[in-house]
Amino acid sequence: MKRIRRESIFNNVNVIVLSLLSLSTVVPLIHIVAKSLSGETYILAKEIWLWPKDFNFASYEYVLSYKQFYMSFWNSLIITVVGTAISMAVTVLAAFPLSRKNFPFKRGFMLFFVITMFFSGGLIPTYLVVKQLGLLNTLWSIMLPLALAPFNLILIRNYFLSLPEALEESAIMDGASNIRILTWIYLPLSLPTIATIAMFYAVGYWNSFFQAMMYITDRGLMPLQVFLMQIVTNSKTGDMTTGGVLSELTPESTTAAAIICVVFPILCVYPFIQKYFVKGVMLGAVKG
Repeated sequence: MKRIRRESIFNNVNVIVLSLLSLSTVVPLIHIVAKSLSGETYILAKEIWLWPKDFNFASYEYVLSYKQFYMSFWNSLIITVVGTAISMAVTVLAAFPLSRKNFPFKRGFMLFFVITMFFSGGLIPTYLVVKQLGLLNTLWSIMLPLALAPFNLILIRNYFLSLPEALEESAIMDGASNIRILTWIYLPLSLPTIATIAMFYAVGYWNSFFQAMMYITDRGLMPLQVFLMQIVTNSKTGDMTTGGVLSELTPESTTAAAIICVVFPILCVYPFIQKYFVKGVMLGAVKG
């Protein structure tokens, strides 16, 4: 009886703590949405909290009327889709041989990958490598240096290790090659983990900012995060002025609308992948 009571108290405390954590992430987003939909007078008077006043879409109309937004959106979409595809291909093709018992120097390769999680080549050497490869002012400069995340590699490798060996042995007896074993057995059984890791990569590419600031100077290749930075850091919206439109807007509402326009596309992907998150991470963490 006491044990049941303690478990009930523990569960209630968990619910309260998780609810507070959820509110701490949701409330700021709701506040930004309310500010982006509010009128100038109420924003300047600091009266906006969780509900818009003088409801209007003027800020969104302004942000979406700017041509640079669509160019940046297209660049971010290319970076996210192509970058995620490259990263998943590299990660899976690296994790599969590292999960095989007969793969030579497996421990040495794993040690190499783990070391890169704690130590990097440095900012200047990385920039020089990207420059020497001719990747400056190209979208490849964002995608290729981030192609492999060691943590994601370890998750997929650990899940491959957790699969029954009998499946692979039966496939070998049927004359299946390594590629066939990977594509016909391992990948179909790894969909939760694959979907989770793909989402990790996609969010990382969508939010890529520092690499774009370092390697890209062409405005035509500017991703959304850099576009957003330019709006946020310029309180008067600088060279984005388009006549008398700004007389009805404030920097706060314009910035809030830009933030929502940048965040909304990636948020739309979460409902389709969310069911794989917990299952995928737990499966990848079963066996080391």
